[in-house]
Amino acid sequence: MGKPFLSQQVIKAFNFHAITCLHAYAGEYRPCPVEISSGPGLPPQYVPPAHYRVQALMDDFVNTVNRNWDQNTDAIAMATYVLWRINNIHPFINGNGRTARATCYFALCVAAGGLLPGSKVLPELIRQNRQEYCDALQLAHDSYGRGALDLSVLHALVSRLVTEQLQSAATPPSAAPGAPIVMSAASNPSTAATQGAQGLTP
Repeated sequence: MGKPFLSQQVIKAFNFHAITCLHAYAGEYRPCPVEISSGPGLPPQYVPPAHYRVQALMDDFVNTVNRNWDQNTDAIAMATYVLWRINNIHPFINGNGRTARATCYFALCVAAGGLLPGSKVLPELIRQNRQEYCDALQLAHDSYGRGALDLSVLHALVSRLVTEQLQSAATPPSAAPGAPIVMSAASNPSTAATQGAQGLTP
């Protein structure tokens, strides 16, 4: 198998299939600003980047993944970064969470060389642990806002749920999940690389 590769076409396809019956902009980047809140009438918990920045941010995002996706990359750390960054950019009008979970699992399976065994797969397990997942995302967003992206809590959750998936198939993990990873945000933090973790390799 050649070097793993992530494209914006794949990400858009995941979103299209997630919301095609719900929105006219299924599979297309959002044309308007959005805010994330925990309920109607409540103040936003997170405000994603302006819609006119989405294309450039997604360009940087996929370039970062593809540039750092090699045999020294911890696949769980990379999948965690993918999961967070799509949620952080929030590129679509709807279905960003479903798209992020699908793309995260796609990245993990491609890096592992095939579909991972298990009776419940990672996106479903993340959805079942929704509150813990949302809390971990918020911690990552907050740390990014302070200038030092910390994905350690989200990484620990993804690692645990991947292990749970593999154990549900009575198949031991081929490699132990890597150590929690902390990524520093530079002047353009979307180009930060996932470094310093060891685990599943492409």
